[in-house]
Amino acid sequence: MKNTFYISCPIDTYSGYGSRSRDFVKALVELDQYDIKVLPQRWGNCAWGFIDEHEEEWGFLKPLLHESNDLPQQPDIWCQITVPNEFQRVGKFNIGLTAGIETTHCAPQWIEGLNRMDLNLVSSEHSKKVFETTIYDHKDPKGKIIRQIKLEKPTKVLLEGALTDLYKPLKRSELSDKELFNDINSIPEDFAFLFMGHWMQGDIGEDRKNLGMLIKIFYEKYKNKKNPPALILKTSITNASVIGKTEILRKLNAIKKSINSKKLPNVYIVHGDLNNREINELYNHPKVKAMISIAKGEGFGRPLLEFSLTNKPIIASNWSGQLDFLHPEFCALVEGSLKPVHKSAVIKDMLIPESKWFAPEPISVSNALTNITDNYKDWKVKAKRQGYHSRSNFSYDKMREVLSDILKESIPAIAKEVPMSLPKLKKVGENKLPKLKLPKLKKISND
Repeated sequence: MKNTFYISCPIDTYSGYGSRSRDFVKALVELDQYDIKVLPQRWGNCAWGFIDEHEEEWGFLKPLLHESNDLPQQPDIWCQITVPNEFQRVGKFNIGLTAGIETTHCAPQWIEGLNRMDLNLVSSEHSKKVFETTIYDHKDPKGKIIRQIKLEKPTKVLLEGALTDLYKPLKRSELSDKELFNDINSIPEDFAFLFMGHWMQGDIGEDRKNLGMLIKIFYEKYKNKKNPPALILKTSITNASVIGKTEILRKLNAIKKSINSKKLPNVYIVHGDLNNREINELYNHPKVKAMISIAKGEGFGRPLLEFSLTNKPIIASNWSGQLDFLHPEFCALVEGSLKPVHKSAVIKDMLIPESKWFAPEPISVSNALTNITDNYKDWKVKAKRQGYHSRSNFSYDKMREVLSDILKESIPAIAKEVPMSLPKLKKVGENKLPKLKLPKLKKISND
């Protein structure tokens, strides 16, 4: 009999955690060692309904979905894929899976959540290190430490493997989405940098993905220049709504007005939901020459990994989760320093003001842009080596292999309730009972 394995996760959402959840459950199904049920959860304001809209690829998950949060029994193994402060013990063995943290410290509630589980899985060495080094001291009025909040439970890195049969180089003739191809092809520039990610909370230069600062640096660098490259933003604010698009345009125009120039390079927005095939075709469009991300912090940085499989150059921050897979010899890594999280980006119990994250140096970003455009052939050679490195070490198959090893090493034998089967006893007849011969007792006199 297989152990029951229940997973609470945002499996049906358009989000990074949704992708992580689907890959994790798919790997468990392929391992074929557990009786799996999935409890779908929301993920903020991210769009819902991914499985129905990708029936051909992910329809196999539908029979696994347990739509109620009421469990028929205590699971043998319980897993939550979310942020650690939400972790709860439910099963006989409990696993917390999180992308982790983008800063230098996490909130104490996160450490307490990690300590509620029997095993924690994180996406990167960066996240693991932050959790292991975050310590809070509780002191008495005299300053004596009476208790420490620190990580006490096993924590292992489970990489986020990319689907190498999906994300890969494509020839121009293999680009089948004509509408997407024609939209990108209609721009006058032949060289475009691509950014992929949400435009998140925070002032310009303070949002986690640092998109506002990227746009500002791009405008400043190429203002009044002849034949500048373009910047394409595949972005949204929580979801692909009209309201979100309007807010993106408002922010973009505010940055434009802050630049003292009448001639600025073009910035284009790709807005709306794209499936995985469409995203790979966007990556492979001939005018998309490189990806750029100067994020302040990443728990992993999944789009960077997926883009690397197309063998095109990458510019990225030289800090946090993406350094697990971005080889420093094959990518243009931007230098900078660690600075406190700005109050406009603080999120209670998640991004805390006591922590720091990466602030890229604008001159380093500018130099990287120049280096890629001026030496593109050289960078294409490096990008092919990065693509090989990613395929060899950070594929979905590699993730499944690592997951299998972790589960074998970490999950103990779980006691199962089984019906007891006693051997049948033969009835012994009365005539077969042995006669007992009692000893004669002596009479004891009253004397």
